[in-house]
Amino acid sequence: MNKHLFPYKWNLSDGYPSANIQKNEYNVFGTFICGGGSTMGYKLAGFNHFGGVEIDPPIADIYKTNHNPKHLYNLDIRDFNKLENLPTELYNLDILDGSPPCSTFSMAGSREKGWGKEKVFREGQTKQSLDDLVFIYCDTIIKLQPKVFLLENVKGIIQGNAKVYSKNIVKKMTEAGYTVQVFCLNAASMGVPQKRERVFFIGHKKEYNLPKLKLEFNEIGITFKDIEDKEIKIEEITKDTKYWWDLCPKGSAFSKIHPKSQWFGSYKTSFNEVIPSIIASSGASTTYHPDIPRKINKNELCYAGTYPIDFNFKKIEPKYLIGMSVPPVMAAQIANQIKIQWLDKINTEITPI
Repeated sequence: MNKHLFPYKWNLSDGYPSANIQKNEYNVFGTFICGGGSTMGYKLAGFNHFGGVEIDPPIADIYKTNHNPKHLYNLDIRDFNKLENLPTELYNLDILDGSPPCSTFSMAGSREKGWGKEKVFREGQTKQSLDDLVFIYCDTIIKLQPKVFLLENVKGIIQGNAKVYSKNIVKKMTEAGYTVQVFCLNAASMGVPQKRERVFFIGHKKEYNLPKLKLEFNEIGITFKDIEDKEIKIEEITKDTKYWWDLCPKGSAFSKIHPKSQWFGSYKTSFNEVIPSIIASSGASTTYHPDIPRKINKNELCYAGTYPIDFNFKKIEPKYLIGMSVPPVMAAQIANQIKIQWLDKINTEITPI
């Protein structure tokens, strides 16, 4: 019996919404949609998702294949913001969702050294500065004027010197007529089988005078033994990797036993713990099986990322796409609470002031 509100093991062929959720009439549009983690979350929660904006052509193609969006813009968000004569329904959204690329705010990245600098990123293979995209997305919100907006990012955006970005996001959107709250949420408490901490800026138009949103999740943690898959073909690892895997105790990072603290991001899990956050990058940033010298496999990655098993990744590495995405169940949990606490009140109880 499934003890969780939304399934972490599911298929696109199951359809939407989730089995115990009713369809609603609320409309959502996304930006930086990637493979559609958030899109699937909103659909699982019963929302109508129109599609979104994605800069990377191969990723946009994967999105189109798996989600058949009504509106898909394969554009830089800056170019989308310049468009005129957008469909009327995009100016009447219940929710606008966005996850601006966040590598420059990650505590594991270069942080301050990369702020304000242009470089070529994998996303779209275009030369750009990523740290200002949070404010470009704010311009998108101001352009489309949704009832509610979400801006998702890494925990690092509210830590250290990056706090100034967080304060300026809140300031900009407050001045634009929104009441804004900031949440740091752990997906492991929301029915997602990975310890993925993410920050969400969530705001609503001030005119609705809504109560503060409360996001408290206490679902039972889903451990590796719950998602272990023994059927899929095992991917061989190198002798060097096996050497460190042999030395590393279960439930520990390779870097802790390496004399120079190398192999950052590589982790040997244990059966009775929730695995660490899936990292999009290739190479050493990988979670390994506790008893068998192998990486966690494709099905295990899908379960951990709450991606459907029948998702068509085409030529993109599943680990990259899942690591870049908001887990669908995480998005579904948040969307469900926004519906209950805010959108239902807007439609039935509250008259704009």
